[in-house]
Amino acid sequence: MKKILTGVLGLICLLSILPASAVELAKVTIPDQINQAGSDTRLVLNGAGIRYKFVFKIYIGALYLPEKTTQAEEVLSSTGPKRILMHFLYDRVAKKDLDKAWLEGFSANHDDEVLAKLEGRINRFAGLFSDVVEGDVIWLDQIPGEGTRIYFNGELKETIPGADFYQALLRIWIGGEPVTSGLKRAMLGQE
Repeated sequence: MKKILTGVLGLICLLSILPASAVELAKVTIPDQINQAGSDTRLVLNGAGIRYKFVFKIYIGALYLPEKTTQAEEVLSSTGPKRILMHFLYDRVAKKDLDKAWLEGFSANHDDEVLAKLEGRINRFAGLFSDVVEGDVIWLDQIPGEGTRIYFNGELKETIPGADFYQALLRIWIGGEPVTSGLKRAMLGQE
């Protein structure tokens, strides 16, 4: 019996050091690790989930960090590298609907003073996007000392300066008033 228990414990220890496998959601594979574009910075998948609007699957939201955590405040206060990935599942999201969603997300999580400070950068950010269709992918990368890099289908669209902008963006998903509480829990690895 002691040999069996030792063998089982050994197997558990071995499995715990093996890398996690990719996650599959809605027939889309979300890698368990990524490198930020143009750098050797390796990030791990903290969590991923699906953004629903009524019964429709709109996009997969995933959060990548240097190391996993389930605490929103820890993520928000960290100045290190991060990535939010959005993989669209819905046939088409019109630019006006995307713009409205960005504005609602920022407004729900910030007071008027913060919004006024961010207004120019929020408008610049929203202006980068047109309609999105199924299969489109947006990466929102925090690059310490540089700002927020925005990629659309792997192409760098713009870099918006200021760590405060990325924190404001993160709050759309993991702030006090997230886009959905289920997606927040999923991205924080709580589900």
